[in-house]
Amino acid sequence: MAEEFSKSVEEGLHLSKRIYFGKDRAVSPPKPAPSMSKSNTAFLPTAPMLYAVIHNPAIVDNPDVPSYQPYVHGKCDPPALIPLHMTAVHLQAECHLDAAAFLTLSATFRLHCVSGSRFCDCIVAVPVPHQGSILGVEVSVHRKSYSTLLVDMKDKNGKENMIQCQDGGFIGPNLFTLQIPQIDGGSKLSVKFSWYQKILYSNDEFFLNVPFTFPDFVNPVGKMSKKEKVEITVNAIAGSELLCQKSSHPMKKVSDNAGSTGFLYEADVLSWSKTDFSFSYVMPESSSHISGGVLLESAPVDDFDQRDMFCMYIHPGNLQSKKIFRKDIVFVIDVSGSMRGKLIDDTKNALSVALSQLDPDDSFSIIAFNGDIYQFSKSMELASKDAVERATEWININFVAGGDTNILHPLNTAIEMLSDAQSSVPIIFLVTDGTVEDEREICDVIKNHVTNGESMSPRIYTVGIGPFCNHYFLRMLATISRGQHLEALDAGNYDLFEFIADLIESQMLQFFHKASSIVLANITPDIFNGLNEVEVCPFHIPDLSSDGPLILSGRFNGSFPKDLEIKGLLADFSNFVIDMKIEEANDIPVQRICARDQIEYLTAQAWLSKDENLEQRVAKLSLQTGFISEYTLMANLENDLRKNAKESDRKKEVSKKSHHKKTGAKEQGNRMFLLPHLGIGFGNLAATAENIQPGRHEPKGPDAAEIFVKRATNCCSTFCNSCCCMVCIQACSRMNNQCANAITQLCVGLGCLGCLDCCADICCSGNEN
Repeated sequence: MAEEFSKSVEEGLHLSKRIYFGKDRAVSPPKPAPSMSKSNTAFLPTAPMLYAVIHNPAIVDNPDVPSYQPYVHGKCDPPALIPLHMTAVHLQAECHLDAAAFLTLSATFRLHCVSGSRFCDCIVAVPVPHQGSILGVEVSVHRKSYSTLLVDMKDKNGKENMIQCQDGGFIGPNLFTLQIPQIDGGSKLSVKFSWYQKILYSNDEFFLNVPFTFPDFVNPVGKMSKKEKVEITVNAIAGSELLCQKSSHPMKKVSDNAGSTGFLYEADVLSWSKTDFSFSYVMPESSSHISGGVLLESAPVDDFDQRDMFCMYIHPGNLQSKKIFRKDIVFVIDVSGSMRGKLIDDTKNALSVALSQLDPDDSFSIIAFNGDIYQFSKSMELASKDAVERATEWININFVAGGDTNILHPLNTAIEMLSDAQSSVPIIFLVTDGTVEDEREICDVIKNHVTNGESMSPRIYTVGIGPFCNHYFLRMLATISRGQHLEALDAGNYDLFEFIADLIESQMLQFFHKASSIVLANITPDIFNGLNEVEVCPFHIPDLSSDGPLILSGRFNGSFPKDLEIKGLLADFSNFVIDMKIEEANDIPVQRICARDQIEYLTAQAWLSKDENLEQRVAKLSLQTGFISEYTLMANLENDLRKNAKESDRKKEVSKKSHHKKTGAKEQGNRMFLLPHLGIGFGNLAATAENIQPGRHEPKGPDAAEIFVKRATNCCSTFCNSCCCMVCIQACSRMNNQCANAITQLCVGLGCLGCLDCCADICCSGNEN
């Protein structure tokens, strides 16, 4: 689908050459954005954009001055997509607690490519960064407006009046689209895109990278000055000083008070930004040691959960010589049939690099699994140079993709191998792209082991590749064991296998670095003496890595203690205590910051326990915060002011005649379009069993018409070399008994008896009825 989108854009750019803007305003030939490589996805958007959907190429023209181009026969199938000219852009970013960023991009576009007397649909496209989430889109044009909202999947109220859309949602790796119907040529559209993304952390520096690269073809024709504006606000803890380190665009500090720092970039430009917006900052006064605090927020009056909220953060500190735990690590890697090709090659490369990064006093082993298991060694081996070389050679020989998927056996084997681990953090690094039937049983096995095992039980770090594995199972597996989970990739239904495989290596290595740089383990809050009720998400607190701060959240009833200690183990296994700083959240929106992680955690719990009450709680949290979930759907609400005005006048007339007639929602002049489900789902057992690769569509057998076309074309040349089979092909699109009779009569009537048996055979094979 994403490849088709890119090809449609390329076709649209060629089609836009028909538009004549004047002798001195020639349109440049289409080129991909600078950051794009020449590939099947070269024309995917690298910033939020708008496209005209062109089915009929004859409507493509200058809406101001018709150029009277020669008539174009035929239709575009699939439709061509012409990027609209952008006339204004304003990016706003709110960064909170060094963890979450909320982005809003406001822009004005013009439908410059459709005749003023014609109309077409438009498509909104938003590239959502990895581990991000689309929050909403608002569009205003003439006297119409469109805005997205979430609805409860189980709430049937009003669903009968909603229009089910086949298009929209995620069409590629993290590419969100939304269709806006019937926009008149020459119209100006004001669009507001909103999304969430995580702030990255590395070497005591925080990074924000925003898709903000606009290709040349979105610049309006002619050399006119345009205003480009970027605002960023960083809300840290009160009293923290913040210094901007690097910025892709020249930012100026415009405010600095009470932990909130504002920066601004504003310029008149001839062409829009050619680079993504990047911004990094440090906090020079932050502690060189592990530190933390708690932010408190009262529940809003309209909150479905009236318990108060807290957000707990633990920072690893900026001491460069942090001592990390020694590691005993078992790599458990899926080598089933669906991992074949580039995917298994990139996994091998990532694993080889990870092995080379182990310290000599670390120990490791490797288990490859499909329906069986294949072990590099029966016991743990020290990560010497010789052992790493032998392991790399073993990987290249034994990582051959094939067979089905069985996760429980290799996990049990890994746990047994780590049972004698001492003075280290035992880690299982699990990589899989599939779903298995006994996932809840596996969670119970791990839960029992954690409950009955040693104080330092194995941490399971899980990597789920693609849409066919159950990410909620893998997340729960990690949560139970104090590990963490990586979704690679984490959104939508996509068919770009090569794109997915390209990202696997880098994402796995980043995740391995997090797993292998633990500085504080067995974290336990001395909570919450005096509280009537408390809930912490997640319930088993993961270890703190030097890779970035650890954010926890929860709800409580009662009076929160004025003093709170967090206890844990350092790398030398000495006890460590953090005195947490407790304060009111003030301008930091605690619920909004923590909502996405809470939704994912509670969804995993609901899946494990099959608890419908938890599912409903997730749905309510999703509706309240705007983050998508497995139990909500996104809808696009159309508000037509003209229809509303006419409806208001009609109601006044009706009310004069009768006070008893009631009008329903459908009479209000508003329409609501329901998008396809945006959740990642709970895995796909059928795709796993058939070893379908992640990023590939599930194979579908040819339908009857396809069988008929193929065989009829062959038989036409074999028997009679006439046009009769082509007539049959054009006449018939669905094979059934009536179609078979029609084809028989047609063949007899045309005197082409040679292909009669062939056509009848095709009809029978195409449809059992």
